[in-house]
Amino acid sequence: MCIVPFPAVGLMVRSLRIPGVYQTVGAMHFTLIWIAVWVLGARVLKGGAPDRQRLVVAGGLLVAPFALIALLWVGLGTPWDATPTENRLRYVVLLAGSIAVASAFIVLKEALTEAGERLYSTLGFATNLFAGAVYLVWLCMQIGVFDMKVRDGQVPPMIISLSNMLDILLFVGCVLTYITTAGFAASMGRVRWLGRGATRAYVVASVVAVVFIAVRGLSFPDPTADATPWYLRPGFIAGIPAVPWIMPFLLGVVLLRRAGDEPRQ
Repeated sequence: MCIVPFPAVGLMVRSLRIPGVYQTVGAMHFTLIWIAVWVLGARVLKGGAPDRQRLVVAGGLLVAPFALIALLWVGLGTPWDATPTENRLRYVVLLAGSIAVASAFIVLKEALTEAGERLYSTLGFATNLFAGAVYLVWLCMQIGVFDMKVRDGQVPPMIISLSNMLDILLFVGCVLTYITTAGFAASMGRVRWLGRGATRAYVVASVVAVVFIAVRGLSFPDPTADATPWYLRPGFIAGIPAVPWIMPFLLGVVLLRRAGDEPRQ
């Protein structure tokens, strides 16, 4: 389960966009993910204790964005390779993912409060609300842009002039999501749901990602305007909309496994 985000992204290669092939691969990948989710802990939804059920709901929602990516993004390629219709689908999936992640952290806040941790979970809860709202606005605008491209074949100049504002929204959303992850990882560490080393790793990785984005700047760089490939630019990668959800996905796996463990005596 921990490696799911990486093959999900790897299957986006454009050569797989063959009718009948990409749907089959996506359906198989999606099915395997949810079988693993069930085995890890989702089975406790049937008759499990309420506190364990909360962990399953939070974990399942944190896993959901990459399950949807695995199902629907096979062969999609990069935004500059895909058609306007495919890019509209891309942002619809991201919108669903942003709602799932924001909802998951709200459920996780309740679980951590019951476990007795209120400091870092409250910080994560606050930044999560802002991150979710920013993502919602940015993604709705992106869906609108590509819907106009599909319908009219072009985007009005007035909308194009807002591109800098959209870049700032994405910048803020990504930074807040990394801060949210660090806050909840620290909170989970305080209640022993994460080991000390794992907690430090999540926090450090979140801080490093924020630094990469800050060094990059408010504007999302044009991937074709630099001689260095986009996949060799840390600031570019850290600011890709779905990348900040990788660490929450891993936290979701931890929550599912914890929910599925036998109760301790």
